[in-house]
Amino acid sequence: MGPDEAAELMRHLLREALILSAPVLLAACVTSLLISLLQTLTSLQDQTISTVPRLLVVVGLLLAALPWYLGRLMSYTTGLFSDFHRFLGQG
Repeated sequence: MGPDEAAELMRHLLREALILSAPVLLAACVTSLLISLLQTLTSLQDQTISTVPRLLVVVGLLLAALPWYLGRLMSYTTGLFSDFHRFLGQG
């Protein structure tokens, strides 16, 4: 495997990681922003008020989007294994 193939493989891997992590990170950020705004308006400064809802939103999103995540991961893995001969230099 040459440097071009390694760079291409890494680029595809990072793109998939970004696509898979973006919804969870966006949901956690939006939840944190709304809870911080609520805490500022009500002057409640308890750590559990900001942590527990964020965890619940992330877990709920992961459970709801699990079929989509598994489909993306299976598609990526199948594509990687089908082109495996190209990375080993046997084709």
